[in-house]
Amino acid sequence: MSTLSTHVLDAVRGVPAVGIGVALHAGADQLDSATTDSDGRIGKLGSDLPPGTYRLVFDTGAYFAGQRAEAFFPEVTIAFVVAEERHYHVPLLLSPFAFSTYRGS
Repeated sequence: MSTLSTHVLDAVRGVPAVGIGVALHAGADQLDSATTDSDGRIGKLGSDLPPGTYRLVFDTGAYFAGQRAEAFFPEVTIAFVVAEERHYHVPLLLSPFAFSTYRGS
């Protein structure tokens, strides 16, 4: 089985994005949810993940509203595949009008 973590960086301010709600989904089911900590991280989402397709949904609208910042994306959804047994890390680089991600380690 595989494990999953995430990290969100506010690319405009150059700081970790604290307090972003993140939900883990498989199909129509929500498997887990958590909030980014003071370092913008969630160390573990879900329990052991079998192979399959998953989605992380980041509540970016609430984060930017808390900063009184206009933002284009109310949420960011990242779909990814767990194909082999390992640790998966899915970072999010975020600004009010753009985002980027990659498969971390």
